[in-house]
Amino acid sequence: MTYSASTIAKWFVAWAEAEAADVSNLKLQKLLYYAQGHHLALRDQPLFSDAIQAWSHGPVVPAIYREYKRFGSGDVHLDDDDGFRWEDVDGRTAQFLIRTWNTYGGYAAWRLRNMTHDEPPWRDAFRPNVNNVVIPQDALKAFFKTRSIA
Repeated sequence: MTYSASTIAKWFVAWAEAEAADVSNLKLQKLLYYAQGHHLALRDQPLFSDAIQAWSHGPVVPAIYREYKRFGSGDVHLDDDDGFRWEDVDGRTAQFLIRTWNTYGGYAAWRLRNMTHDEPPWRDAFRPNVNNVVIPQDALKAFFKTRSIA
């Protein structure tokens, strides 16, 4: 099943809240990138349908950035009336997301940002002063085939 990036982002935000952990918009963007990359590599299909773009601070899903930019550099939280439910994500995918969180969630946002800058999917796609450059799913898949998550 392919989700919207919004559903996966809300899962990460809800998980961070449940774990009393920090998750800023910057960190959330990198978690989405890593989740998408590993999912493509492991399951040969995207986790979510939205494109990831190469922005100056690393990979970004623009709609998610806009959805949470009101939080600035602070922690992102779901609105009380958001309606997200854990059941919005199937159990197999939830287990995959927990593995992704356990691998990357302990890193600070800027550490994740710097990690993505050293990786070919972002590095090969990024063009200074050029907007809307999509990181190809094939590039994500190829790179993450060389990496695994616990």
